[in-house]
Amino acid sequence: MSLDLSQNDLSHVVEADRAHVWHHLSQHKPYETSDPRVFVEGKGMRLWDTKGREYLDAVSGGVWTVNVGYGRESIANAVRDQLLRLNYYAGAAGNVPAALFAEKLVERMPGLTRVYYSNSGSEANEKAYKMVRQIAHRHYKGKKWKILYRERDYHGTTIGTLATSGQPQRAEQYGPYPDGFVMVPHCLEYRKQWDVENYGQRAADAIEEVILREGPDTVGAIVLEPVTAGGGVIVPPEGYWQRVQEICRKYDILLHIDEVVCGLGRTGSWFGYQQYGIEPDFVTMAKGLASGYAAISCTVTTERVFEMFKDDPADPMGYFRDISTFGGCTSGPAAALENMRIIEDEGLLANTEAMGERCLANLQALMDKHKVIGDVRGKGLFVGAELVADRTTKEPLDEKRVQAVVADCLAQGVIIGATNRSLPGLNNTLCLSPALIATPDDIDRITDAIDAALGRLPA
Repeated sequence: MSLDLSQNDLSHVVEADRAHVWHHLSQHKPYETSDPRVFVEGKGMRLWDTKGREYLDAVSGGVWTVNVGYGRESIANAVRDQLLRLNYYAGAAGNVPAALFAEKLVERMPGLTRVYYSNSGSEANEKAYKMVRQIAHRHYKGKKWKILYRERDYHGTTIGTLATSGQPQRAEQYGPYPDGFVMVPHCLEYRKQWDVENYGQRAADAIEEVILREGPDTVGAIVLEPVTAGGGVIVPPEGYWQRVQEICRKYDILLHIDEVVCGLGRTGSWFGYQQYGIEPDFVTMAKGLASGYAAISCTVTTERVFEMFKDDPADPMGYFRDISTFGGCTSGPAAALENMRIIEDEGLLANTEAMGERCLANLQALMDKHKVIGDVRGKGLFVGAELVADRTTKEPLDEKRVQAVVADCLAQGVIIGATNRSLPGLNNTLCLSPALIATPDDIDRITDAIDAALGRLPA
């Protein structure tokens, strides 16, 4: 540590936080009698708070973001140098890092060619929704305006993206929502909705059933996470994605893959969809795009989609009439360029695959020891363990007890996550997303902490 982090030195920071900061996803009543946690420094996968206590971060900044770890001087320098050269100009014009990063990004995304910059995952998804709606008006006489989304998936915190929230507790009390967003069933085989052999294909066929019910001429797009994140770390069953692709092509429906969590290496490939051989029309990303060193998101499209906004240059309403103020910041693509170089030069995709396999194996071993683990699933360094009160009935473990496991790990100095305010009665999955730099010792310490916490969990 390079700082003296005694409570006396930084008690005023804690008091300022308590008095003035409104934390995300937090009930603040407890802070009236206990201190909010304030982090001061990070290095690699370690964090230190104002009391000088060290933590191993197994959730990459709390929300799956710091993919290459804390304290990357080269990213900080790239951002600093770019800010001194040119910090900002609105996205109506170009800048050097934006052009160079777009070029490098699409090189890793065959079939996609155009990058639209904004500043958050919610905003990136909103852009895609707006593109779909404008395409409907310009090319389908106002039809094909509906957007399908999947139960348990999550796409952002704005009113528009909450309209596509497959997590009822996320959206509760924030409606009413705009029309035209229609939910399709989830694909979690562990909590299967159909008793069939080829579950992946059956879950995808359920999407076709919704399309036929709504009318294929009314459906313009479907938005899906490649691996469901906050809804329980759900890896789609074999055969699912191939069938989804077939359905989209059959009914001329644009396929929008939300890679806000899975993108930039989280699953062991550059993007989660690349694990399944599908060809999307939109890919959205944020979070790990710059590992949290700068705010940036991208909506990436095919040339076919892009050309739909060039059909009549004489029409003053014909182009995509949208702007993101902070999509013009140069710090984001500057950080993203260096972030991508680190992932490549340090072989972090291969490391993610190897450490993900180790994490899954460790958790599967814990299933033999702890009957409270009902299912283990994941892809790369994106892993979940669903906790149950009874393996036979799959009755979910009470949410308070799940949070007790999270709290126990925190007391051990390991930060893990769990599904939170997402699905009534089903917030019972432990979530792990350590940085792509994780070592075998890091993985073992994380799963050892879970082992100890489960051992202390009352029957």
